[in-house]
Amino acid sequence: MTDKNNENNSNSENSSKNNDQTNTALRQVTRKVAVAIIGAGTAGQNAFRQASKQTDNIVIINDGFWTTTCATVGCMPSKLLIAAAQRAHAVKSADTFGIQATASIDGKAVMQRVQSERDHFTSFSQRQVDGWDDDKKISGRAHINSDGNIEVSDECIEAEHIIIATGSSPFIPEGWAEALGDSLITSDTVFELNDLPASLAVVGAGAIGLELAQAFTRLGVEVTLFNRVGRIGGLKDKEINHQAISCLSNEMTLKLDSKINKVACSTKDGISQATLDYSDHHGNQKQWQGERVLVATGRRNDLDNLGVTNLGVTLDDKNRPQNLDKNTGRIGDLNVYIVGDANANLPLLHVASDEGFSAGHAVCLDDSQSHLRPPSIPLSIVFCEPQIATVGMALPEIEEQNLKYVIGKVSFANQGRSRIMDVNCGMLHIYACAKTDKVLGACMVAPDAEYIAHILAIAVTHEMSIKALLESPFYHPTILEGLRSALRHAQAQMSIPHQT
Repeated sequence: MTDKNNENNSNSENSSKNNDQTNTALRQVTRKVAVAIIGAGTAGQNAFRQASKQTDNIVIINDGFWTTTCATVGCMPSKLLIAAAQRAHAVKSADTFGIQATASIDGKAVMQRVQSERDHFTSFSQRQVDGWDDDKKISGRAHINSDGNIEVSDECIEAEHIIIATGSSPFIPEGWAEALGDSLITSDTVFELNDLPASLAVVGAGAIGLELAQAFTRLGVEVTLFNRVGRIGGLKDKEINHQAISCLSNEMTLKLDSKINKVACSTKDGISQATLDYSDHHGNQKQWQGERVLVATGRRNDLDNLGVTNLGVTLDDKNRPQNLDKNTGRIGDLNVYIVGDANANLPLLHVASDEGFSAGHAVCLDDSQSHLRPPSIPLSIVFCEPQIATVGMALPEIEEQNLKYVIGKVSFANQGRSRIMDVNCGMLHIYACAKTDKVLGACMVAPDAEYIAHILAIAVTHEMSIKALLESPFYHPTILEGLRSALRHAQAQMSIPHQT
C-alpha cells in the first residue's frame, strides 16, 4: 500500500513539474488584444457582437459547444418536451369535456423530435459563430495565470479588458456521480435520452425540476419529485407556495421536506436500478427505487478554477464575485467583467443577454454605435401547469424595507374563462405601495401566468399605479380578467394606512 501511494505521489509530482514547465513556456505573451471574451453562450456572444462594433482587436475563447445553454440544454429542449407532454395531457384529460380518447406515447419519437428541433434552434447560433473571423475564435479551456494573462491551447493572451461569460454547469452532490453511474442524468444530459425512462426520481423542485418532473409525468413516466424544503419553484410567498403545491400535487408525487441520505445503483438481469434512501417530512426512513435519477439541484459557476483571483477578483463562499456592478458585470474598478450565469446574479437568459450587451458596450472607447441597456426588473417564469411567476420585489424584500403595502388577491378557482378551460387552479398576489398606489411586485401560480407576469413587469418597469392599470381594457371572457380582480382588490385597500 505504501509503495502504491509513493508511486502515485511521484506521478503527481512529475505531472506538477510538467505542468509548471508548460505554464512557464505559455506565460510568454503570444497575442495582445483590446478585449478578450471567455465563454460563447448568450452573454458571451452578445458581448462579442457589441464590442466588435468598436474594435477588431478582439478574441473570444470557448470550451465546448459554441451554441447557447438555452438552445442546447435549457429553455428550448425543455419547452419541446413540455409541448409533447401538453399534447398527451390534453388527450388524457379530454373526458372532462365529454370526449373519450386515449393516448399512445412513443417515447423514442418524442425524444427524436426534441433533439431534431433542438438542433434546428442551435443551428442559428452556430451559423452566426461560423461567420466570425477564425483568428478571433479560440477553442479550448482558458486559465488566467498569475500574470493576469489568459492561457489557452498554445497561446498566452494579454488583454486590456476581459469579459468572463463562462456560464454554469449542473451541480451534482458529492459522491452521487460515482454511486449512481449511468442512472444519473442532469439537465445537460436528459435531452440526449433515446427513449423515455419507465421511472424517474427528480431531485430538486426549482424551475428545472418542476418543469421536467411534470413533463415526464404527463408522458407516462412514473415520477417522484424530491425537495429538501417545503417550497417549490423558488416561491417566497407562503400562501402562493401552498397553492402551488396543492395544484401540482394533483398529478405529481411530491416528497417535500425530504432528506436524501444515501444513493446507490445496482444491476439485476442486465438492468440498472437506482436507489434513494431518504427521510420524509416526518423523519421516517424510506426508500425509492427506479430506473433514472435526474439531479436538478441547481447550477454552479466555475470561476474558482478559471483563475479569476489572479485578476484581483474576490469570490465569496458560494463562488459569487464581490464588488459586482449588476448592470455591467464590472468588478470594482478592474477592467474585468463577469456576466451571465457566471456571476450567479440572476441565472436567466434575458438577464444574461442584457449583461453581455452592456459589458460589450462598457469596453468600447467610442460608444457612438452602442448603448447601455438599463437593468431589467426581476421576472421569473416556471413553465409548469399552472405556471409559476414572480415579478419585481418579493414579499420578504418589501417587508425588510418596511414599506407600507397592500396585497391584491384573486383565486382562479371560480374565474370564468379558467373554469371553461378546466385550468381553474391558482392564485395571484399583487404587491402595491399603499402610499403611491404603484405596483411593487407580484407572485402567482396561475393559468397564463406568463402573460399576466409580462403585463405586471411592464407596470413595475414604468412605475405604473393600480389606478392606471385599471384604466386599461380587459376583454371578456379572458383569463386576464383575473388580473383585473386582483387589481380591484388592491385598490379597495388603498385607504388602509397600514401593512396588510
